[in-house]
Amino acid sequence: MESQKKLRVFVRSPDLGLPSRSLTLASDLTLRRLKLSFVPQSVLSQTLNLDSLYFSLNGKPLIDSSSLAESGVPGSSTLTLRLRLRGGGGDGGATGAESRDCYLNMYATKKPDKVDPNETRLSKWTTCALSAEPLAPPCVIDRLGNLFNKEPLVEALLHKKLPKEFGHIRGLKDMIPIHLSPIPGAADSETKFQCPITGQEFNGKYGFLAIRGCGHVLSIKALKEVKSSACLVCHKEFLEADKMVVNGSAEEVAVLRERMEEERGRLKERKEKKVGACLSGTKHAIDGILENGKKDGGGKRFKAVDMMPAHATKEVYASIFTSSKKSDFKETFTCRSLPLGRN
Repeated sequence: MESQKKLRVFVRSPDLGLPSRSLTLASDLTLRRLKLSFVPQSVLSQTLNLDSLYFSLNGKPLIDSSSLAESGVPGSSTLTLRLRLRGGGGDGGATGAESRDCYLNMYATKKPDKVDPNETRLSKWTTCALSAEPLAPPCVIDRLGNLFNKEPLVEALLHKKLPKEFGHIRGLKDMIPIHLSPIPGAADSETKFQCPITGQEFNGKYGFLAIRGCGHVLSIKALKEVKSSACLVCHKEFLEADKMVVNGSAEEVAVLRERMEEERGRLKERKEKKVGACLSGTKHAIDGILENGKKDGGGKRFKAVDMMPAHATKEVYASIFTSSKKSDFKETFTCRSLPLGRN
């Protein structure tokens, strides 16, 4: 049986004062079951019953009996657990004066979803840019600084299903393997990786660089404090051009894109020169053969007859390599001794 699709969602509850959590859930999980697993029993006893709480997505209330898929909850979205306010007027509830058209007009125009920039930043540094799954080795980075899990990226390339935004990735040469340093004992936390030198978390609050030669990912702070032309982890030498900004700004991505185009231009130029040299060499070799059968420099043209063994008949030996007698019959491609019309 096919496994259920997993969704990564962020759950918060400002009304109850509970800490926000990042959860990976099955798409068929109902909101009521999620409510039971998220709210402690001590809080449930204070709020009297479970029905006094409800989930909302971008300000829109969700039905407890519906699943995440049925409610249209996308990956990397934020669910807010709210406390229902009891009636009595003045609480923003219905007063009986509103008509049904009032509510229909309220949702007639679709409002743009409000995205928390902090959650977007965290998702960009902790999930694959293609599959939105949590980053897990083996991981790669493209030439513009985007992070990927290697397996889904390779599958998308093989099946030619790569989105247009990643059209600059043409093959395995555009995937640079990287080594992310895990945080000990951080299996359940939102951030699982860190800088191996400074210990800064890999969550977007700090700048990081990937070294193309060895693939180690270090914080910018570590490379500034320890000025060295060798990797601080494996001590392999690298050039300034080997530093790649991870999830850089628009200006930094533009610099990486320009560098990528320059490298591809130089590679294309070298290939064209190599092909041109090969073609030029062949042409000169053909032009060097003169009409009298000699090459430039006085070298004699090779003939098979010149290598004829002693006491061999010249005509018989020459017939091995070419037809020694002119005939009206055409030879076949299978045997020269069977001219067309005699086989």
